[in-house]
This record gives sequence, C-alpha cells and structure tokens, in this order.
Amino acid sequence: MDYFITFFTVFIFINVIISIITVFSDRNRDIAVIWAWLLVLIALPGIGWVIYLFLGRKISKEDIFNLREQTKVGFPEYLNAQNKIVEEQLEQLDLVDFQQPANKRYELAHMLLAVNQPPVSDDNAVEFFVDGEEKFNHLIEDIKKAEHHIHICYYIFRGDDLGKRIVAALEERAKNGVEVKVLYDAVGARTLKKSLFKKLEEYGGQTQTSFGSKVHLLNIRLNYRNHRKIVVIDGEVGYTGGFNVGDDYLSLYENMGYWRDTHLKIKGSAVHQLQQRFIIDWNASKRDDLIAYESNYFPIIPSQGDTEVQIISSGPDNEDEAIKKGFIKMISLAKNSVYIQTPYFIPDDALKETIHLALLSGVKVKIMIPNKPDHPFIYQATLSYVEELMNMGAEIYIYNKGFLHAKTIVVDGELLSVGTANFDIRSFKLNFEVNAFVYDKKLSWEQINYFEDDVEDSFMLTQDFVNTYSLWDRFKQQFSRLLSPIL
Repeated sequence: MDYFITFFTVFIFINVIISIITVFSDRNRDIAVIWAWLLVLIALPGIGWVIYLFLGRKISKEDIFNLREQTKVGFPEYLNAQNKIVEEQLEQLDLVDFQQPANKRYELAHMLLAVNQPPVSDDNAVEFFVDGEEKFNHLIEDIKKAEHHIHICYYIFRGDDLGKRIVAALEERAKNGVEVKVLYDAVGARTLKKSLFKKLEEYGGQTQTSFGSKVHLLNIRLNYRNHRKIVVIDGEVGYTGGFNVGDDYLSLYENMGYWRDTHLKIKGSAVHQLQQRFIIDWNASKRDDLIAYESNYFPIIPSQGDTEVQIISSGPDNEDEAIKKGFIKMISLAKNSVYIQTPYFIPDDALKETIHLALLSGVKVKIMIPNKPDHPFIYQATLSYVEELMNMGAEIYIYNKGFLHAKTIVVDGELLSVGTANFDIRSFKLNFEVNAFVYDKKLSWEQINYFEDDVEDSFMLTQDFVNTYSLWDRFKQQFSRLLSPIL
C-alpha cells in the first residue's frame, strides 16, 4: 500500500509539472485557454492527456506556412488587382463622415478592409435558402448547367442518399469535360469512403481532404478544421452558408427533427471572392496539383443586381479574427436592434461585453439557439451564457421545432452576415470559416422576418424556466463554461 501511495504521489507531481510546462510553453495561447487546459490535465491525470492529444495540439507551422503562401501563389495578377481595389476603397472611405447614421455600412466595410479582407462588390443578386431540400435541389440544378468548372468545399460530406445525388450530378458533368474539384474536411467527413468518388475520379474529377493524415482513421486532431462551405460554378454562381452535405440536413434524422439552416446563393462579382478562397484552400491541401490563374475562373460577370457583398474569411493562419471583429463592429454600430441565430453561443469577453453595452444603450437584442444539443458540453456552456445575457436584458429564444443550425446576425435591418461561423470561440480562433457580409436593407429585413417566423416555433427563456434547472444541470453548465475556451 505504501508503494502505491508513493507511486501515485510521484505520478501526480510529475503530471502537474509536465502539464504546466506543456501548457505554458506556447506563449501565444490566451490565458483563459491556458487555465482551461491546466484544469483538464491536472483534474484528469492520464485521461486529460488523451483529451489534449485530440483537442490541444495546435496547427503545425508547416500548415500555416502553406496557407499563407497560397495567398501569393497561382494568380498574383488577380490578387494585385484586388489589393488595388481595396486600397482605393479605403481611400474613398477615409473621406466618409462616419458620424452620419446612414454611413454605418461604410464604417463596417472600412474596418474589414483594414484587416486585409476583400473589397466590397456592389453588383450582386443574393437569394436565401432556409430549407435543405430546396437548397440542394437548386444546387444540383446549377451543377447540371456547369460548362467549365465546379469547385466544392464542405466541412461534412456524407456518402448517403444526398451525397450520392450530388456525386452523380458531378460525374455527369465531369464525363462531359467539366473540371470538378471536391474538397472536404478530413475530420468532418471522417466516415466518408473514398469509393464514393471512384467513378468521378475516373471521369477526371479530383477530390482532396483538408488537413488529413497519411492514415485516414488516425487523424486525431479535432481542432483547426476547415469548416467552410463553398460552391463555385463557372465563376458565376456561388453558394455559402450553414448546410453541409448529408441526409440530416434534409431533416431526415428523426432524433434531430426539422433541420433549420440558412444558406446564400450569390450571383455577381462576390463569387470571385468565394473562388479565391476555394483556390487558396485547395492549393494548401493538394500541393502537388496547384490551381493556377485562368480567366475562366474569374470571368467578367454582367451586373446581376445592386446588393453589396463582402466575403470575409478567418482562421488560425491569421491572427486578425476578422469575422469576430465584424460581429463586434456590427453590434457596436447598432442603434435599434440585433438579431442573432446560432447553434452554439460561447462568446469571448470582448463579444459579450459588446452585447452588454448594446443592451445598456437601449438596443433590442434577440438571440435564438436550438433546443436539441448535438455537442453536449458546448450546449451546456451555451445555456450558461444565454442565461447571463437574459439577466442583462436580452430576449433569448429556444427553437423547439427541430435543430437550429443557422449562423446569422442582423443589425438595425441594414447590416447582415450569413456564413459558417458560429458565435463561439472555436469558430473565432480554431476553425477556418467564411461569412458573407451583406449591406442590403431588403435582405436584412427578409432575414428578420425568418427570425420572427422561427419565434413561432420557439419558447422564450425566462427566469421561471431557469428556476427548473436541477443542481446537476447547474454543475454541467458551470463545468462546461469553465472549459468553454477549449470547446
């Protein structure tokens, strides 16, 4: 027994020392992340290291280098032209009087341009999809019309009925000489069998995983995933938003119920920004078969409308956290209302404080989350944070019809963002995301109307409801909140 106590004491001591050295060795980690990992590694000796192996390892310097280098490779003339437009727009916006209420969209655009994001394009037509069947029917029809290329990137790509329908459409176009490239995340699509793409590749199509390992089933890094959803067809039609490829996104999973999401179809020059993002991600993943500039990838597109769109990307290869900064800027500009829909709500201190200041300023803040958790720890932390904001004066709605997966924010019926980024630390710091920032009153009010329609299928979080939480519920919420910096 004495030997066991001695061994256990030495083991705990060594575990504490190694944990401290490991966690503090990276000077770039946030202090909240450091303390969260220390809690896991010290409170769960042995088991904590298994969790750290999956979630704690940072993205490799090689992967970051490849991502950064791809912003300079393949199409320098196009990028130089884009940078020139950015400089011109910044110069024009520097002359704008931001004190005028009507100019809040210029102030948001100026900030995003200043953190090295693409220019605002003003010739777009944008269409909403909030139902999976409708979105994918339109997507498949557009795929069938492709004449030059189809570029697809999804975090999740399942080999179920929907996946097979899309692959069949891709096979038909590849067979007819259309360039097809499919990029999917190695962890998000970990159950996908490569045999799904066998015929597509025989017809000349190409597929690739983002941040995969040499041994498919041994890809154990769960952080730093490519969470983007991008489709570009002939450089003229683009899709982005929350839907992945899978039957669950068609509301066919009984345990999840109706799948409520939001996606955009874009026609106009903003599609070129989605194209640019896809090419960078493809080149960083493929490496041995890089996409080089072709005019067919960036065709001259006649004006499709008058909607202003800016495609914003963020990820661990860039410290700007542009999407988070965009959210914070939008909320700080609010004078009347903020509408947020998100499946996960784990704000960092800066975002939470911005929302609090908006509430103190008399801004109406409405936040909607799902009633069905698909990630228990994250959902428990979400419940803790939304309760705090409820106590600050925000209206919190819990969607009760099925699973809410939409990632949207609308400010004052003027500024709109739709994309792949959730309102959580994982989306802001750990994953690669893309959002469309839309400067359009009509579309902003359309999204508000969707929100209000969803309120009919939701219930409001109240103090009476919170009082029904058990001690076990409270423990789960507070423990999950302690871990929120690494969730």
